Amino acid sequence: MGYAHEYADAVLHRGRIPMEPADFVPDWPDGPRRGKFYPGVEACALPVGEDRADALAGRGLLPPGPLTPGLPPPASPTASLTPGAAGAADGFTLPLLSAMLKDSYGLTGRRLGIQANSDLSGLPFYTHANWSRGTAGGGGLYPVAVHWAAGPSGPLTPGVHYYDVQRHAVQRLLTGDVSGRVREALGPDAPAEALETDQYLILGVKYWQTAFKYNSFAYHVVCTDLGTLVQTWRIWAAAHGLRVAPVLWFDEPRLNGLLGTAGEEETVFAVVPLRWENATGRPPAPEPSPRPAGPDPTVLHRDLERSRTVLAFPTVRAVHEATVEGARDRPAPGALAAAAARPVPAGGRRVPLPAPEFPEVPVRRVLRNRRSSFGRFDAARPVAPEHLSAVLAACAATSLGGDADPGGTVRPVRMYAFVNHVAGVEPGAYVYDPDRGELALVEAGPQGAFLQDTYFLANYNLEQAGAVLVPTVRTTAVLDAVGDRGYRLAVGTAGAVAQTFYLAASALSLGAGVALGFDNIAFVEKLGLEGTQEAPLLIMPLGHERPRPADFRHEIA
Repeated sequence: MGYAHEYADAVLHRGRIPMEPADFVPDWPDGPRRGKFYPGVEACALPVGEDRADALAGRGLLPPGPLTPGLPPPASPTASLTPGAAGAADGFTLPLLSAMLKDSYGLTGRRLGIQANSDLSGLPFYTHANWSRGTAGGGGLYPVAVHWAAGPSGPLTPGVHYYDVQRHAVQRLLTGDVSGRVREALGPDAPAEALETDQYLILGVKYWQTAFKYNSFAYHVVCTDLGTLVQTWRIWAAAHGLRVAPVLWFDEPRLNGLLGTAGEEETVFAVVPLRWENATGRPPAPEPSPRPAGPDPTVLHRDLERSRTVLAFPTVRAVHEATVEGARDRPAPGALAAAAARPVPAGGRRVPLPAPEFPEVPVRRVLRNRRSSFGRFDAARPVAPEHLSAVLAACAATSLGGDADPGGTVRPVRMYAFVNHVAGVEPGAYVYDPDRGELALVEAGPQGAFLQDTYFLANYNLEQAGAVLVPTVRTTAVLDAVGDRGYRLAVGTAGAVAQTFYLAASALSLGAGVALGFDNIAFVEKLGLEGTQEAPLLIMPLGHERPRPADFRHEIA
């Protein structure tokens, strides 16, 4: 049993036993940037990319496949994800990749709506501006750095390019084809799609960007950030007839060396291979040339840190070291099956839900409309049961896929619903049965007082939400099955569920929120999860917002 087990237990109990340092207070004026700054490195602007009306969000939220047995494909005539289908692309192009980056992690607007979060008073000041992105971020900190390792089959000069989210541009940090080095780092047993391309998105995490606020809890938070971003890409790509999946097991020190980063401060969490449209007729993955003698190439440019004081937290370093050990030991096929979500037992009091379905809404619109409903829920208008059904089905079908489960056959998530105000459904705590599309009663009666009492902040009025959804992942079972590195997969899966939840709510024009700060153990006790290895990692309120909320249209000011 490795250190990740100990860390997972500390995270689960942190609502009752604070993680050290318990007296830590963030130094907000000395906080880091929400992104990297490479002074003197030229930026090349990316095209915005077209807004395709046939790229429908429902194709990514409820894809037909092994995780959604019994669910009908989306009603759209463009639902097929096979190449050549209506709306499907043969591979990524520069406009497509640019659009995916902008829609997911680029800055798309400014948050100025009146809400109940603690940052409200500072939002009108430009130095405290809160910029919206299609992807949710833990604490709004966005620590994932996206690097594009471009080989010769793509449109850019081969090399390593950093995606500058503020300017929607790329900065070339290293010139020369390093795609062969990336393939070597992934290993010969990596999924075929990772070895048959020369275009890779390398996702790095700078711990201080989150640790300055969350200290020892930061490692958990950045794992959720990895999941939210990768899931945005998976949904976006599926809407365009493409597929992406992360590689989580690889030679991490070698890729850190390529990016010129110190692993204990900033490290590579995932690699996402891209199938590129082969417009020139060249093979997408040229045969690697013999490796030249000498050291590997490395990025020499350095990110200029804004914080004058940067702290290191021993807990973060310890769990980082635990998850790097064995980074190249990819799990055997089928290993993750032992950590699958438990099936819902038959019997008991059941509430059937309507078949899940999403409206035909373009994925870009869904991403641009995504937001947190801090304090804006209104119980006067109950949630429709068909909407609850669609959100639950989408969340229950969520999986990061990738090299731990390349076939996408393991369902890692179990969904619970605390129903407050859903038409035709009595208040109570329920477990969702995705195979039957039903809610199974766990505890009858109003749940609002329990939800509010076990939440640590005052920015959500949980009793006013139509329902509060709680995903569980069998975190320690994942660690037992695939080792300590599985912590990134388990918690990243929870982040992926959070992003699916946000986008499903946006597609249905519902308010939504996701919170990490609650008494996890109280939910274990309430739902009877002792001894199951299920960890409730998030609470996700869903419901209608108050009509005509106050807002400010900064783009027309």
